[in-house]
Amino acid sequence: MGDSGGVEGRFGGVVEVRRHGDGGAVAELLLDRPEAMNAMSTAMAGAVADACGALAADRSARVVVVASSHPRAFCVGADLKERNGFSDADLLRQRPVARAAYTGVLELPMPTVAAVHGFALGGGFELALSCDLIVADPTAVVGLPEVSVGVIPGGGGTQLLPRRVGAARAAELVFTARKVAAAEAGELGLVDLLAAEGRDREEALALAARIAANSPVGLRAAKRALRLGHGLDLRTGLEVEDAAWRSVAFSGDRAEGVAAFNEKRAPRWPGE
Repeated sequence: MGDSGGVEGRFGGVVEVRRHGDGGAVAELLLDRPEAMNAMSTAMAGAVADACGALAADRSARVVVVASSHPRAFCVGADLKERNGFSDADLLRQRPVARAAYTGVLELPMPTVAAVHGFALGGGFELALSCDLIVADPTAVVGLPEVSVGVIPGGGGTQLLPRRVGAARAAELVFTARKVAAAEAGELGLVDLLAAEGRDREEALALAARIAANSPVGLRAAKRALRLGHGLDLRTGLEVEDAAWRSVAFSGDRAEGVAAFNEKRAPRWPGE
């Protein structure tokens, strides 16, 4: 726990959670396995899942930024050196641990922003895809090259990529296993914002701070409606939205937001 009273510190020696902003409203989940360019080993997957579990229960965290301490990589994907020594039974045992890392990021209840530079490949790009927004600098290289080593994207890539860029474009990227540089990634919608070189983390934290200035109750409800409603028919999606609206309509945040607007002052969100 940090001074903010929220989750902070090291997880498994390879992931660090830092807090930023007023009251630590922005939590940064920092991938920190530099000797392996943040390759997703079993231990690292477990650490990501543990950190996400702690953050999901932390009401003081309004936004999470997923970033990397390595100067040349966000995450290069699965640790193939580790997997080279796996038996089939080892691989099966590892599967739930690996899945927990990706679903841990995907299911965080607050908005999430990935800060990407250098290589974000395979499971590394799937971690970024699991976030709501992706900020990248010009050194970023993204892709899902799994079929080139005899597997498929297994951290959500086959489901998340089509939701970003459409079925045909996702098929082309997955089937060819090609790596995409930052400029083209921005054009294709693989990343959302392009920052100046070396400023992806800074820009992601600044974006997170702007998001965190809004109602934490509203942010979580809006994310829930966006995520649950995607892909549904319009009428069903509107029912999802209505349920999310009802969850905030009588909240303390709604009352404070209306009062602050009328009193021409910044809101002081109770977060409930």
